[in-house]
Amino acid sequence: MFRTALRNVLAHKARLLMTVLAVMLGVAFVSGTLVFTDTLGNAFGKQSAKSYDNVAVSVETYAGNDEKTPGIDEATLEKIRGLDGVASATGRVNGFAGVADPDGKLIGNGWSNTGANFAPGKDGKDASYVFTDGSGPAKNGSVALDKDTASKGEYRVGDPVRVATNGPVKEYTLSGIFTTEDGAVNAGGSLVLFDTATAQKLYLKPGVFQNATVSAAGGVSDQKLLDAIEPLLPEDATAQTGKALADQQAKDIENGMAGLNGMLLAFAGIALFVGIFLIANTFTMLIAQRTRELALMRAIGATRRQVKRSVLLEAAVVGTLASVIGFALGLGLATGLRSAMGLLGGKIPAGPLVVSPTAVLSAFAVGILITVLAAWLPARRAAKIAPVAAMSSVHATASTKSLVVRNSIGGVIALLGAAGIVGGAAAGGTPGRQLVAGGAFFALIGVIILIPLLSRPVIALVRPLLKKLFGVSGKLASQNAVRNPRRTGATASALAIGLTLVTGISVLGVTLGQAIDKMTTDNIKADYMVSMASGDSLDESALTALAKADGVSALSPQQAAWFEVDGESHSASGVTPGDVEEVFSLTTVSGSLGSLKDGQVAVGSKTAKSNGWKTGDTLPVKFDDEKKGELKVGALYEENEFLSPFLIPKELADEHSTSTRPEIREIWIKADGGASKANEQSIVDALGDNPAMSVMDRQDIRDMFGGFINTALNIMYGLLAMALLIAVLGVVNTLAMSVFERQQEIGMLRAIGLDRGRVKRMIRLEAVVISLFGAVIGVGLGVFLGWAIGRTLSADIPGYALVIPWDRLGLFLLLAALVGVLASLWPARSAAKLNMLTAIKTE
Repeated sequence: MFRTALRNVLAHKARLLMTVLAVMLGVAFVSGTLVFTDTLGNAFGKQSAKSYDNVAVSVETYAGNDEKTPGIDEATLEKIRGLDGVASATGRVNGFAGVADPDGKLIGNGWSNTGANFAPGKDGKDASYVFTDGSGPAKNGSVALDKDTASKGEYRVGDPVRVATNGPVKEYTLSGIFTTEDGAVNAGGSLVLFDTATAQKLYLKPGVFQNATVSAAGGVSDQKLLDAIEPLLPEDATAQTGKALADQQAKDIENGMAGLNGMLLAFAGIALFVGIFLIANTFTMLIAQRTRELALMRAIGATRRQVKRSVLLEAAVVGTLASVIGFALGLGLATGLRSAMGLLGGKIPAGPLVVSPTAVLSAFAVGILITVLAAWLPARRAAKIAPVAAMSSVHATASTKSLVVRNSIGGVIALLGAAGIVGGAAAGGTPGRQLVAGGAFFALIGVIILIPLLSRPVIALVRPLLKKLFGVSGKLASQNAVRNPRRTGATASALAIGLTLVTGISVLGVTLGQAIDKMTTDNIKADYMVSMASGDSLDESALTALAKADGVSALSPQQAAWFEVDGESHSASGVTPGDVEEVFSLTTVSGSLGSLKDGQVAVGSKTAKSNGWKTGDTLPVKFDDEKKGELKVGALYEENEFLSPFLIPKELADEHSTSTRPEIREIWIKADGGASKANEQSIVDALGDNPAMSVMDRQDIRDMFGGFINTALNIMYGLLAMALLIAVLGVVNTLAMSVFERQQEIGMLRAIGLDRGRVKRMIRLEAVVISLFGAVIGVGLGVFLGWAIGRTLSADIPGYALVIPWDRLGLFLLLAALVGVLASLWPARSAAKLNMLTAIKTE
């Protein structure tokens, strides 16, 4: 039986090619994902450990520009230096710093653009940085840049460098260029080094550090130093050994990789799930063609178990071969992904490709098990065929009873799934989404089971159209498509699964995109929004400069503030009275927003209703600086998504701020004549051509909020493309097998006058019908799922309304038809080339 299995594999190489391709692609995705994430995790872990090689103890604080988080002062640092066993103690301070490229654009992505202090020891060197040119900044007015940033900006030692922090742009002289293991730089950001005094002035205050690193003298235990240092630290500080910090960062990196790992493996799972239908279809057809051969084996003594084992052994051989090729492709995929990240700006630390035993075992286990699992049902059917019955007929059709049982089970599962989806949509929130996910699984399984039943009535609807448009070829194609409902169903299921996911994601993405777009349009009157690229707060000087800019008719900050009312904390937006109505769409429910000029507050109507407040009420408050007072409610307004539930005058926010720099999140501007190049240039000039400050018009704002949805959609489409490719292979496989089985029939059709052109057209139309059938099922189920998931999110998204992207759905159906045409090229050509006399004699 073992030799028989091997002979069958070698005898049907072409027929099993599609199965090998399907398994190979899925295994490549699994192995590539595991190797890629293992490689990244290992490289970043080693880099993290290397950066803490000389650190015995690391001290961290949450120091900021307020008295609540004082940081580490020089006196504390001197006490640490005086401890026995301390070789050195270095204070560190950091914050945002951006550098422009030759076109004036910010180098890096904002959040990873960092400024820090150069802290040399007695030898004049800072162990954290290795200078390739020049030296570290020794005085105010000079800076050093990391090598990549200097290269992108075309800077050389001695050049003037314009550096943007949260305040106005300042010009410094480049003193040196260095390399570093800093994670922000490796993520595509930049690092600017200032002298310590300048860095402290920019980010904290003179003589204060955020963090400190301590190195130990030879033979001194890190833990011993940690125990001695902890009593000297302020309350907000935390300390741990360098090894513990490196281990923690390695764990954080591993957790970060887990999310990417999980997402990629999920799509690999989808591709393999789709591949199961192709594999099962292939083995079903192979066994149908070998019915007499298997019956003869049974007749000469082979048991059912031996026949079943023979088929499963075939599957195992195919799965092993596909896994070997897939694993090799996976290594190439991992290498390609690593290179792609480098091209996109992410600097991956040097290191070998990590091929762990887990990756190897997982890839081969998945490939072999999936193939054997998919072949199990066809093998079971083959073993159940009685020898005499099998010898008398090549085609052993499923019994009516088995179809009735199948359809009954499928109907129950589909109804359970539909009930779960509808119930989840009604429940909403996270529980609703979980219910929808469970319902979607059962609905998909139910529909897959029912697809053979659905094929006849659905395809019957288009039969008159096919006959009218394509004559005999169209009639024969529609009849052939439903001749074997199981085969048609299995082939269509692969396309249905892929298009269900693509359609559901599209419906959800377009709906959310339009809701966010509407939210932006309905809530904003401003022509421009100014913010920091880093996401940090703007400096007060930016507001002062913009107030003097030409063409600015109104502007208001969105300044963060907090206070307590009756012990409950509330967020507030510090705004400019009079101008806030010009830059935001605010609908007054009662009172007047003009009362902000008198020091009163405006409250969102929902917040006011939930607390029982009304216009004219006086609220006892405790501000963020612990001072108490009373605020009078001068107006109630309908909540605006870009503002806090409380609006207060900016002067009031400034008066009770605990920070030396007001937390201005954005500045909103109304310009004379609306958005124009002249007005935008005026704003840019007023800000000192600051590369770290983002100036966005209304369309840019809409793109910013909706852009991530489009990006996510494109990523999803790319990842799901593999599942659709496997579905295409399934169509090719089904048609090739169908042509092989119908050689005699095709020969007869040719003999009675059906020319080669119409034979080709018949096969193409059959492929298009099967593809469109699967596509229609997938699109319908996808729209249903998109609606349900959207309903669970609707409570959190103002203005949510379901949007059906008819253009995309039409494109999906068109692509499905194109898939059918392309998949039929080889089978149609093979059918047309058949010699009619030879075909007629074929059994």
